[in-house]
Amino acid sequence: MSEFTTSLTEKHRAFIARQPVFFVATAAADARINLSPKGYDAFRVLGDNRVAYLDLGGSGNETHAHLVADGRITIMFCAFENPALILRIYGHGRPVLPQDADWESLAAPFEMLPGTRQIFDITVDTVQTSCGWGVPVMQFDRERETLKKAHRQSEPEAWLARAAGRTHSIDGLPTTPTTRYFTDAER
Repeated sequence: MSEFTTSLTEKHRAFIARQPVFFVATAAADARINLSPKGYDAFRVLGDNRVAYLDLGGSGNETHAHLVADGRITIMFCAFENPALILRIYGHGRPVLPQDADWESLAAPFEMLPGTRQIFDITVDTVQTSCGWGVPVMQFDRERETLKKAHRQSEPEAWLARAAGRTHSIDGLPTTPTTRYFTDAER
């Protein structure tokens, strides 16, 4: 049975902290629905009604485009161990880029990872939990290092040029590229 709350509880926070993966879904009018899995230590609960996650450069920038166009976002965590549970956070978000005034304060709770391009700042509207009994039981093995390794090996100029070239989503919605290249300490 589903339960809805208007904010995150301590029980929700504890569940989120145990999950090695989460899923992000966004949409904008006349655009494809975007659904992306996320890993690494990239998610933070900032308050009862505020969460954020660190976004690394990858194949596209759909979440950024959708949040600028529409703002709606759903984040899902699901337990792959027992007890079964699914937790969804419904909210509205915005991309915060390194060149934005509030970058430093929003970035403070995170350890920057190679390839970090932005942080998504999300206001929680509703939290839903449901049984999750249809989700298989699986065991977490390890994080993949491939994405971080690829970012570490890229040259700063090439990485920033690639980021600068990503100014539109696959549906033509505008995005704002990052101006940040990770530091040597993040390599």
